Parts: sequence; structure tokens; C-alpha cells
Amino acid sequence: MTAALAVTAVAAGLATLAPTAGEASSHREAPLIAGEPKLDNTDVYAFVSPDAPDTVTIISNWIPFQEPNGGPNFYPFGTKAAYDINIDSDGDAKPDLTYRWTFTDNYRSRGTFLYNTGVVTSLTDPDLNFSQTYRLEAITPKGSTVLVRNGRVAPSRVGNGSMPDYGALADAAITGLPGGGKTFAGQVDDGFFLDLRVFDRFYGGDFSEIGQDTVAGYNVNTLAIQVPKNVLARNGNATRNPVIGIWSTTSRQRAEVVRADNSRKLFGGWQQVSRLGMPLVNEVVIPVGRKDEFNATKPKDDAKFARFVTNPEVPRRIQDLYRIPAPATPRTDLAEVFLSGLCKACGPVQVDLNSQRLNKDVDTAKFKLSEQLRLNMSIPPTAQPNRLGVLGGDLAGFPNGRRLTDDVLDITLQAAEGVLLPGHPAAVDGLGDAVNANDVPFRARFPYLALPNVAAVNRH
Repeated sequence: MTAALAVTAVAAGLATLAPTAGEASSHREAPLIAGEPKLDNTDVYAFVSPDAPDTVTIISNWIPFQEPNGGPNFYPFGTKAAYDINIDSDGDAKPDLTYRWTFTDNYRSRGTFLYNTGVVTSLTDPDLNFSQTYRLEAITPKGSTVLVRNGRVAPSRVGNGSMPDYGALADAAITGLPGGGKTFAGQVDDGFFLDLRVFDRFYGGDFSEIGQDTVAGYNVNTLAIQVPKNVLARNGNATRNPVIGIWSTTSRQRAEVVRADNSRKLFGGWQQVSRLGMPLVNEVVIPVGRKDEFNATKPKDDAKFARFVTNPEVPRRIQDLYRIPAPATPRTDLAEVFLSGLCKACGPVQVDLNSQRLNKDVDTAKFKLSEQLRLNMSIPPTAQPNRLGVLGGDLAGFPNGRRLTDDVLDITLQAAEGVLLPGHPAAVDGLGDAVNANDVPFRARFPYLALPNVAAVNRH
């Protein structure tokens, strides 16, 4: 089959696939972190808050593939770990502000196997046998400030018989911050949506495997924070310095000793073991032999991985499978999307929507190339978000930050295949997995993610 005929065939095949709603996530992206799910970052979101546009909401999720009925221990955060959300406000690929959560376990009784011994109606209910509290710090080069000392984590959702009004429990876990803003820690529905059969030779080798809600019904743990824009901006001025970079990390103690009674002693200082900023980078951009290294690397040292972005594997594999020609390398367009942010002087990149409007007053081309989620805080929220974000003409969406409704797999796949380049094949504009939305609606207020699922994933 010629390249032209193959492109036409793929375009026709995509056109006949009816999109379905779904939720899923691409998790367990690196060999080592797959064995430590409590420390495994899954997704990062950052957007100007739609109901409070003078603030920014940042959400980072951990602990993938939580089956709702996974008792009796369910899904606590790790207690010997630091969960961080990092902000780069000046483009040097170093954190200017880090929000750090550390957690403590609390048991009312160790003489029962139960997570709760009765119906739970509040976060302090005596029937909630296991609970967690957290300490939240704001860390800058000048030092650390404690924002929350004993914040309460929303418990895992055991079920309606144990927690008949889980929404009230979740709302009670929202904690105000000094100087304005709020934070939340707890379990939620996994809001990322995509068909994970991308790993089965890119949907079966003939696009026959597409549109399936791969992990519908799973939950994750989330850390969400909403703060005024000026708190995040360089020199506290979001008007003059609106572009920030965001990524989350998990660090654990360097050494662990297992005692004879199977208790653990951890010591030796923090070591970063997981990180996430832009979605899908570690999953499908970084090769398997470098994934664990990437998870331990700080953004300032990302130059050693840049060639995997500018000479990506995905287009070559798609060319082999579907005969869609891979764009010429090096891919400066992908460097902008994944490493610097779309800039006001976009070089060879040609975008019908005129992407230089996104950062018209900020030359992000001067930013140090690194893998971060970039957000221009001066772009106001969109009343009716387009799931394709910037590619759909909606500058408030991915890759300008990431909203919950942004279809990042479709956007990333189209970008990888050259949708930002002139003369790209027509089939590229329709590439996607036919999973276009979350299967349950998001909440209209902070922390926005839907409440955790309670039905068994295998109920069908």
C-alpha cells in the first residue's frame, strides 16, 4: 500500500469510529516505580481556576489503579515520603517554590482488621479506625514556612454502607491556607481518560482496538492546591511574569532496613524517585533503559534527554504500522510543546491558530529546555473548553497548562505526528483514541475532580 493510500485508509477508519466517554490513565511508566505505587505520580494538572480566575489550581495525583474494594488497608499516602509540587517562576528549570506534603498514620485501635468499625459521618468520627494527617510546607530558596500542621486527609471511600455521605467528608477535608487559597488531600476518581491499548502495537496494528474505557472505575489519591496567581509568579507579579512551570515529584529516604518483625527503618535523607510534568513523556518518549534515571533527574539536568523529544520514537513506529510519514527531525516543534512552551517567536512552527498569541509578551524560547507543564496565567478560563486545547483554538488549554477536560492523548499524538508543521498529512488532524471525555462529570468547585468510585471495576 502506498503512503498516500495508507493515510487515506487511516483517515477513513478514524472517521467511522464513534467516540465514547471514558476515563483511564497511563501509569506505572517506569520499571522501579511500578513496584512502589504509593510513590508513583500519575498526572499533573494546572489551570486558572474557572470559578476563581484570580487563582491557579494545581492538582497532582498518585497511587494508580485503585480498585474501590481494595480493603482492608485501602490506599493511604506513604508516611516515609515527601510529596512535592514544584513551581519554576523564571524559566531556569529550578524550583522557586515547592509545596511539600508529608503524612502521618493514625489508628484508634490496632486490635481490629477494619478500616472503620461503623458508619463514618465526619473526619473525626470514632468509627474511622484509620486516618491520616499531613504537614504542608512552602519551601523557597530562602527557607520553609509551615502552611498546615495537622491537615486531615479524606479517607479512602470504603462504600456507601460505611460512608453514606462521602461528599461531606471530602468537603470537610478542604483546608484553608494563610494569606488565601486552599488545599485538599484524599481519594478521587481518576480523571485522566484514554485507551491504554496504545501499547498493543498502537491499537492492534489496524486501529481495531480503540475507544475502550480501559480502567473505568479506578481511583487515585490527589493533592490539590489553589492559590492566588501572585503567589506563584516571579517577584510576586503575575501581570509582568505570567508564565510558570509546574511538575510534581516524590522522594523517599535513601536507605531501608527490614527488621526481624518486618518493621521498617528508613533513613539517609530524601532521594527523588518519581516525577511528572507533561503527560505521557516518561511513558512514550523516554526509552525503557532511561526511565528510572529520568524519574530521579531534576529538570535543570534534562538536556541529556532532549534528543528523545526532538527525535521521537512514536512517529517512526506509526510510519512502520500505518505508513503515515514521520516528520523530519530534529523536531523543534516538539521542543516548544514539551520543553520550553509555545513561544512568541515560533520559528519554523506553523499553526493556523497563530500560537504566538499564547505567550505574546513572554519569550519562552529563552527558558532552559526542561520537561515541565507550562502555564500562562494571564490567559483567562474558557466558558466552553475545547477538549483539544490550543490545537482546537482554545488557548486556555493544553499544552498551556492542563485542564481536567483536555484530551491530552489526542493532542500529544497529533503533535507527535506533525500537526503543528505545514503540509502534514490530512490523517494527522483526526488521530486519536476515540475516548474524548471522563465517564463521570467533574465537580464545579475545588478540588474539581469527581468523588471516588465505589462500584467494583469487574462488575460487568
